[in-house]
Amino acid sequence: MSVTDPHIISEKRGALGLLTLARPQALNALTHGMVTAIAAALRDWAADDTIAAVVIRGEGPRAFCAGGDIRAVQQAVQAGSDAGAALLRDEYHMNALIGAFPKPYIALIHGICMGGGAGMSVHGSHRLADVSVAFAMPETAIGFVPDVGSSYFLSRAPGEMGMYLGLTAERIDLGDALEAGLMTHAVNAADFDAVIEALAEGQSVDQAIAPFIRKAPPGALAPHRRRIQTIFSAASVEAILERLDRDGSEFARLTAQTIRARSPTSLKVVFRQLREAEKLDLKQCLAMELRLALRLLAGHDFREGVRAALVDKDRAPKWQPSALAGVGDIAPYFAPLQDELF
Repeated sequence: MSVTDPHIISEKRGALGLLTLARPQALNALTHGMVTAIAAALRDWAADDTIAAVVIRGEGPRAFCAGGDIRAVQQAVQAGSDAGAALLRDEYHMNALIGAFPKPYIALIHGICMGGGAGMSVHGSHRLADVSVAFAMPETAIGFVPDVGSSYFLSRAPGEMGMYLGLTAERIDLGDALEAGLMTHAVNAADFDAVIEALAEGQSVDQAIAPFIRKAPPGALAPHRRRIQTIFSAASVEAILERLDRDGSEFARLTAQTIRARSPTSLKVVFRQLREAEKLDLKQCLAMELRLALRLLAGHDFREGVRAALVDKDRAPKWQPSALAGVGDIAPYFAPLQDELF
């Protein structure tokens, strides 16, 4: 069934299904209509024997995809509407569809790739990234948690890189994204069209990308990877902060400062989320994330985080509680829903 959206360009080019996110003025942030159109195209192409592979890319110079339309979700919550929850449900189903897609799924990534942009790329078979890429799961900065199946890939990133990214919400560059397994190949954005042409002609993915693979420069976190592994393997958020404080390096000082600026509730939930995700498959991670998301959407910190980051833009959220010690029992966030995702 064909489903269209003005911000999704869906086209068949020879053996290739090509999806373009066409909302550059909003950094290709995902609306509900975009999610629905992408999922419909993927279902069609999975069953189309003339399509050998799928490519997804973002329009404009600044971003592959900055994530989901968080302001729209917040406005829905404030209006008492379930539209935000419906968007998340459909987005998570789309993430599962990508993770189980039966054909090569290639994301061509440049610029900002955050939140929902990660969900549309990391679960696919190939992530070709330009040196301009800036990857992040920024949710603890807005009183939320990494979602779109990110608990699955963050919990499996080597050297506790996933816990570092999940708690700090920091951006990383191409070298670090490759090291963490979030991207698979470094390819210049100027070569993306040539990759698309080769795939449209029916070349295999390996054949199509081989001439364009480049060596990425070392990531900014390269000198700190051993430190990250040691510190972020601790048994709690509080223990991680203690190790950072004891370490004494400038990197540790700034990292501790960053974590202490995040929502304390989000931090405690994310730590448990990522440790539990180590034992779960992608669908189970997505189901867990929906439980967390729906409960956090109704809380103070999400509304306050979005206000501070996207509405008033004062970057000064007032979290409730304001410290880790004030966070109570987080087990209710993880309790099953009456209507589970899968």
